[in-house]
Amino acid sequence: MTDTIISSATKEVVIGFGRPFVMIGERINPTGRKLLAAEMKEGDFSRVVADAIAQVEAGAQMLDVNAGIPLADEPALLVRAIQEVQAVVDVPIAIDSSIVEALEAAIAVYQGKPLINSVTGEEEVLERVLPFVAKHGAAVVAISNDETGISEDPDVRFEVARKIVNRASDFGIPAADVVVDPLVMPIGAMGGAGQQVFKLVHRLRTELGVNSTCGASNVSFGLPARHQVTGTFLAMAISHGMTSAIMNPMHAEVKDAVMAADVLAGQDENCAAWIAAKRDPDAGGGEGGARRRGGRRRAGRGGDAAPTTPAADTPQA
Repeated sequence: MTDTIISSATKEVVIGFGRPFVMIGERINPTGRKLLAAEMKEGDFSRVVADAIAQVEAGAQMLDVNAGIPLADEPALLVRAIQEVQAVVDVPIAIDSSIVEALEAAIAVYQGKPLINSVTGEEEVLERVLPFVAKHGAAVVAISNDETGISEDPDVRFEVARKIVNRASDFGIPAADVVVDPLVMPIGAMGGAGQQVFKLVHRLRTELGVNSTCGASNVSFGLPARHQVTGTFLAMAISHGMTSAIMNPMHAEVKDAVMAADVLAGQDENCAAWIAAKRDPDAGGGEGGARRRGGRRRAGRGGDAAPTTPAADTPQA
Protein backbone atom coordinates (compact mmCIF):
# COMPACT_ATOMS: atom_id res chain seq x y z
CA MET A 1 0.00 0.00 0.00
CA THR A 2 1.01 3.62 -0.43
CA ASP A 3 3.51 5.22 1.96
CA THR A 4 4.05 8.99 1.92
CA ILE A 5 7.44 9.78 3.42
CA ILE A 6 7.99 13.24 4.92
CA SER A 7 11.17 14.24 6.73
CA SER A 8 13.00 16.87 8.70
CA ALA A 9 16.79 17.00 8.96
CA THR A 10 16.79 14.19 11.53
CA LYS A 11 13.37 12.53 11.60
CA GLU A 12 11.23 10.69 9.08
CA VAL A 13 7.44 10.33 9.31
CA VAL A 14 5.50 7.88 7.15
CA ILE A 15 1.83 8.45 6.35
CA GLY A 16 0.30 5.20 5.21
CA PHE A 17 -2.40 2.56 5.43
CA GLY A 18 -2.08 0.24 8.40
CA ARG A 19 0.27 2.71 10.09
CA PRO A 20 -0.47 4.92 13.11
CA PHE A 21 -2.53 7.97 12.19
CA VAL A 22 -0.37 11.06 11.72
CA MET A 23 -1.41 14.11 13.73
CA ILE A 24 -0.29 17.34 12.04
CA GLY A 25 -0.37 20.21 14.54
CA GLU A 26 -2.51 23.11 13.31
CA ARG A 27 -1.74 25.96 15.67
CA ILE A 28 1.00 27.83 13.84
CA ASN A 29 -1.43 29.79 11.69
CA PRO A 30 -2.11 33.52 12.20
CA THR A 31 -5.43 33.48 10.35
CA GLY A 32 -7.92 34.84 12.86
CA ARG A 33 -5.36 34.82 15.69
CA LYS A 34 -4.89 38.55 16.04
CA LEU A 35 -2.22 38.47 18.72
CA LEU A 36 -0.13 35.87 16.88
CA ALA A 37 -0.48 37.79 13.61
CA ALA A 38 0.56 41.06 15.23
CA GLU A 39 3.57 39.47 16.91
CA MET A 40 4.78 37.74 13.75
CA LYS A 41 4.39 40.94 11.75
CA GLU A 42 6.58 42.73 14.31
CA GLY A 43 9.20 39.99 14.19
CA ASP A 44 8.26 38.33 17.48
CA PHE A 45 8.15 34.55 16.97
CA SER A 46 8.11 33.52 20.63
CA ARG A 47 4.51 32.32 20.37
CA VAL A 48 5.36 30.34 17.22
CA VAL A 49 8.16 28.64 19.12
CA ALA A 50 5.92 27.96 22.13
CA ASP A 51 3.17 26.51 19.95
CA ALA A 52 5.65 24.30 18.12
CA ILE A 53 7.08 22.86 21.32
CA ALA A 54 3.68 22.41 22.98
CA GLN A 55 2.17 20.57 20.01
CA VAL A 56 5.10 18.16 19.69
CA GLU A 57 5.04 17.51 23.41
CA ALA A 58 1.31 16.76 23.08
CA GLY A 59 2.00 14.15 20.41
CA ALA A 60 2.01 15.87 17.00
CA GLN A 61 4.22 13.93 14.59
CA MET A 62 4.26 16.86 12.13
CA LEU A 63 3.47 20.57 12.20
CA ASP A 64 1.64 22.75 9.70
CA VAL A 65 3.29 26.19 9.43
CA ASN A 66 1.40 29.12 7.88
CA ALA A 67 2.39 32.81 7.78
CA GLY A 68 -0.48 34.31 5.80
CA ILE A 69 -0.97 37.83 7.18
CA PRO A 70 -2.63 40.54 5.07
CA LEU A 71 -0.29 43.33 3.91
CA ALA A 72 2.74 41.51 5.29
CA ASP A 73 5.77 40.06 3.52
CA GLU A 74 4.58 36.45 3.56
CA PRO A 75 7.68 34.91 1.96
CA ALA A 76 9.94 36.51 4.59
CA LEU A 77 7.61 35.62 7.45
CA LEU A 78 7.25 32.02 6.30
CA VAL A 79 11.02 31.63 6.01
CA ARG A 80 11.49 32.96 9.54
CA ALA A 81 8.71 30.74 10.91
CA ILE A 82 10.23 27.62 9.30
CA GLN A 83 13.66 28.46 10.69
CA GLU A 84 12.33 29.14 14.19
CA VAL A 85 10.30 25.93 14.26
CA GLN A 86 13.11 23.73 12.94
CA ALA A 87 15.43 25.19 15.57
CA VAL A 88 13.31 23.91 18.45
CA VAL A 89 11.60 20.71 17.24
CA ASP A 90 12.72 17.93 14.95
CA VAL A 91 9.42 16.86 13.41
CA PRO A 92 8.71 17.33 9.68
CA ILE A 93 6.68 20.32 8.51
CA ALA A 94 3.79 20.96 6.16
CA ILE A 95 4.65 24.28 4.51
CA ASP A 96 1.29 26.03 4.19
CA SER A 97 0.80 28.86 1.68
CA SER A 98 -1.19 29.68 -1.44
CA ILE A 99 1.63 31.93 -2.68
CA VAL A 100 4.21 30.10 -4.79
CA GLU A 101 6.88 32.73 -4.01
CA ALA A 102 6.41 32.03 -0.30
CA LEU A 103 6.68 28.30 -0.88
CA GLU A 104 9.86 28.80 -2.94
CA ALA A 105 11.45 30.92 -0.23
CA ALA A 106 10.47 28.52 2.55
CA ILE A 107 11.62 25.33 0.85
CA ALA A 108 14.99 26.96 0.18
CA VAL A 109 15.68 27.01 3.94
CA TYR A 110 13.78 23.85 4.87
CA GLN A 111 15.88 20.91 6.02
CA GLY A 112 14.37 17.67 4.76
CA LYS A 113 11.43 16.68 2.55
CA PRO A 114 8.34 18.78 3.35
CA LEU A 115 4.66 18.37 2.63
CA ILE A 116 3.51 21.33 0.52
CA ASN A 117 0.04 22.52 1.55
CA SER A 118 -1.49 22.75 -1.04
CA VAL A 119 -2.66 22.41 -4.67
CA THR A 120 -6.24 22.51 -5.99
CA GLY A 121 -7.73 21.19 -9.21
CA GLU A 122 -7.77 24.52 -11.05
CA GLU A 123 -5.58 24.20 -14.12
CA GLU A 124 -3.78 27.48 -13.44
CA VAL A 125 -2.91 26.34 -9.90
CA LEU A 126 -1.77 22.91 -11.11
CA GLU A 127 0.56 24.53 -13.64
CA ARG A 128 2.09 26.81 -10.99
CA VAL A 129 2.42 24.44 -8.03
CA LEU A 130 3.12 20.97 -9.44
CA PRO A 131 6.35 21.91 -11.28
CA PHE A 132 7.59 23.44 -8.04
CA VAL A 133 6.71 20.30 -6.05
CA ALA A 134 8.43 18.10 -8.63
CA LYS A 135 11.53 20.30 -8.75
CA HIS A 136 12.09 19.97 -5.01
CA GLY A 137 11.03 16.35 -4.62
CA ALA A 138 8.39 17.32 -2.06
CA ALA A 139 5.01 15.78 -1.28
CA VAL A 140 1.82 17.80 -1.76
CA VAL A 141 -1.68 18.11 -0.31
CA ALA A 142 -4.29 17.89 -3.08
CA ILE A 143 -7.51 19.73 -2.22
CA SER A 144 -10.51 18.28 -4.03
CA ASN A 145 -12.06 21.42 -5.48
CA ASP A 146 -11.55 23.11 -8.84
CA GLU A 147 -12.83 26.02 -10.95
CA THR A 148 -16.42 24.97 -10.18
CA GLY A 149 -15.91 25.27 -6.41
CA ILE A 150 -16.57 22.64 -3.75
CA SER A 151 -19.13 20.08 -4.90
CA GLU A 152 -21.57 18.52 -2.43
CA ASP A 153 -21.30 15.32 -4.47
CA PRO A 154 -18.42 13.15 -3.16
CA ASP A 155 -18.13 11.49 -6.56
CA VAL A 156 -17.38 14.86 -8.15
CA ARG A 157 -14.75 15.56 -5.51
CA PHE A 158 -13.25 12.14 -6.18
CA GLU A 159 -12.87 12.97 -9.86
CA VAL A 160 -11.10 16.23 -8.95
CA ALA A 161 -8.74 14.22 -6.74
CA ARG A 162 -8.15 11.75 -9.56
CA LYS A 163 -7.38 14.64 -11.92
CA ILE A 164 -4.77 16.07 -9.54
CA VAL A 165 -3.13 12.67 -9.02
CA ASN A 166 -2.96 12.15 -12.79
CA ARG A 167 -1.63 15.66 -13.47
CA ALA A 168 0.97 15.16 -10.73
CA SER A 169 2.08 12.01 -12.51
CA ASP A 170 2.57 14.06 -15.68
CA PHE A 171 5.18 16.07 -13.76
CA GLY A 172 6.87 12.95 -12.39
CA ILE A 173 5.25 13.16 -8.95
CA PRO A 174 4.26 9.66 -7.76
CA ALA A 175 0.85 8.99 -6.22
CA ALA A 176 2.66 8.26 -2.95
CA ASP A 177 3.61 11.94 -2.78
CA VAL A 178 0.02 13.17 -3.18
CA VAL A 179 -2.06 13.37 0.01
CA VAL A 180 -5.68 14.20 -0.78
CA ASP A 181 -7.81 16.55 1.33
CA PRO A 182 -11.47 15.62 0.69
CA LEU A 183 -12.62 18.93 2.21
CA VAL A 184 -14.49 18.62 5.49
CA MET A 185 -17.50 20.91 5.74
CA PRO A 186 -19.31 21.92 8.97
CA ILE A 187 -21.75 19.20 9.96
CA GLY A 188 -23.97 21.82 11.61
CA ALA A 189 -24.57 23.47 8.23
CA MET A 190 -24.44 20.37 6.01
CA GLY A 191 -25.94 17.29 7.59
CA GLY A 192 -24.33 14.90 5.14
CA ALA A 193 -20.81 16.33 5.49
CA GLY A 194 -19.49 13.40 7.49
CA GLN A 195 -20.93 10.75 5.19
CA GLN A 196 -19.55 12.60 2.16
CA VAL A 197 -16.04 12.48 3.57
CA PHE A 198 -16.26 8.85 4.68
CA LYS A 199 -17.40 7.75 1.21
CA LEU A 200 -14.69 9.77 -0.50
CA VAL A 201 -11.88 8.64 1.82
CA HIS A 202 -12.85 5.00 1.24
CA ARG A 203 -12.63 5.49 -2.55
CA LEU A 204 -9.31 7.35 -2.23
CA ARG A 205 -7.90 4.34 -0.45
CA THR A 206 -9.42 1.52 -2.49
CA GLU A 207 -9.45 3.05 -6.00
CA LEU A 208 -6.64 5.62 -6.11
CA GLY A 209 -4.48 4.13 -3.36
CA VAL A 210 -3.54 7.56 -2.01
CA ASN A 211 -3.28 8.86 1.52
CA SER A 212 -5.62 11.51 2.88
CA THR A 213 -5.72 14.38 5.32
CA CYS A 214 -8.15 17.12 6.33
CA GLY A 215 -8.69 20.20 8.46
CA ALA A 216 -10.41 18.17 11.16
CA SER A 217 -11.86 20.99 13.26
CA ASN A 218 -13.97 22.23 10.36
CA VAL A 219 -16.49 19.45 10.95
CA SER A 220 -17.56 20.79 14.36
CA PHE A 221 -17.60 24.51 13.52
CA GLY A 222 -20.46 26.29 15.29
CA LEU A 223 -21.40 23.36 17.53
CA PRO A 224 -21.20 23.02 21.33
CA ALA A 225 -18.87 20.35 22.74
CA ARG A 226 -16.81 20.66 19.58
CA HIS A 227 -13.90 18.47 20.59
CA GLN A 228 -16.10 15.41 21.14
CA VAL A 229 -17.59 15.85 17.66
CA THR A 230 -14.18 16.34 16.06
CA GLY A 231 -12.70 13.34 17.87
CA THR A 232 -15.57 11.05 16.91
CA PHE A 233 -15.39 12.25 13.31
CA LEU A 234 -11.68 11.43 13.15
CA ALA A 235 -12.20 7.98 14.67
CA MET A 236 -14.85 7.24 12.04
CA ALA A 237 -12.70 8.70 9.26
CA ILE A 238 -9.80 6.48 10.34
CA SER A 239 -12.11 3.45 10.09
CA HIS A 240 -12.80 4.43 6.46
CA GLY A 241 -9.12 4.88 5.58
CA MET A 242 -8.04 8.42 6.50
CA THR A 243 -4.35 8.43 7.36
CA SER A 244 -3.60 11.93 8.72
CA ALA A 245 -5.22 15.21 9.76
CA ILE A 246 -4.32 18.80 10.48
CA MET A 247 -5.66 19.09 14.02
CA ASN A 248 -4.95 20.25 17.54
CA PRO A 249 -3.25 17.45 19.53
CA MET A 250 -3.56 19.54 22.70
CA HIS A 251 -7.28 18.75 22.87
CA ALA A 252 -7.36 15.56 24.94
CA GLU A 253 -10.75 14.41 23.62
CA VAL A 254 -9.57 14.61 20.02
CA LYS A 255 -6.18 13.04 20.62
CA ASP A 256 -7.67 10.20 22.71
CA ALA A 257 -10.20 9.41 19.97
CA VAL A 258 -7.39 9.18 17.41
CA MET A 259 -5.25 6.97 19.62
CA ALA A 260 -8.20 4.69 20.46
CA ALA A 261 -9.08 4.43 16.76
CA ASP A 262 -5.49 3.37 16.04
CA VAL A 263 -5.85 0.63 18.67
CA LEU A 264 -9.13 -0.66 17.23
CA ALA A 265 -7.87 -0.45 13.64
CA GLY A 266 -4.84 -2.55 14.52
CA GLN A 267 -2.52 0.39 13.87
CA ASP A 268 -1.07 0.50 17.40
CA GLU A 269 0.90 -2.72 17.72
CA ASN A 270 0.21 -4.46 21.04
CA CYS A 271 -1.59 -1.24 22.10
CA ALA A 272 1.88 0.03 23.01
CA ALA A 273 1.27 3.75 22.39
CA TRP A 274 -2.07 3.68 24.21
CA ILE A 275 -0.64 1.85 27.22
CA ALA A 276 2.39 4.14 27.39
CA ALA A 277 0.22 7.26 27.30
CA LYS A 278 -2.40 6.07 29.77
CA ARG A 279 -0.13 4.42 32.30
CA ASP A 280 1.81 7.65 32.73
CA PRO A 281 -0.49 10.69 32.20
CA ASP A 282 2.54 12.98 32.41
CA ALA A 283 4.20 11.32 29.42
CA GLY A 284 2.20 13.44 26.99
CA GLY A 285 2.39 11.03 24.06
CA GLY A 286 5.25 12.77 22.27
CA GLU A 287 8.56 11.19 21.33
CA GLY A 288 10.90 13.68 22.91
CA GLY A 289 10.99 15.64 19.68
CA ALA A 290 11.11 19.08 21.27
CA ARG A 291 14.45 20.67 22.00
CA ARG A 292 15.02 24.07 23.53
CA ARG A 293 17.54 26.71 22.66
CA GLY A 294 20.05 27.65 25.26
CA GLY A 295 18.56 30.18 27.67
CA ARG A 296 15.14 30.27 25.98
CA ARG A 297 12.18 29.48 28.18
CA ARG A 298 9.00 27.98 26.87
CA ALA A 299 6.50 30.79 26.41
CA GLY A 300 2.98 30.75 27.80
CA ARG A 301 -0.03 30.92 25.56
CA GLY A 302 -1.25 34.11 27.21
CA GLY A 303 -4.31 35.90 25.97
CA ASP A 304 -4.17 34.12 22.61
CA ALA A 305 -5.21 30.76 24.01
CA ALA A 306 -7.96 30.04 21.49
CA PRO A 307 -9.36 26.49 21.70
CA THR A 308 -8.49 25.88 18.05
CA THR A 309 -6.78 27.85 15.36
CA PRO A 310 -9.31 29.89 13.45
CA ALA A 311 -7.87 28.49 10.22
CA ALA A 312 -9.33 25.15 11.25
CA ASP A 313 -12.48 26.76 12.66
CA THR A 314 -13.23 28.43 9.34
CA PRO A 315 -14.73 26.32 6.55
CA GLN A 316 -12.17 25.82 3.81
CA ALA A 317 -12.89 27.48 0.51
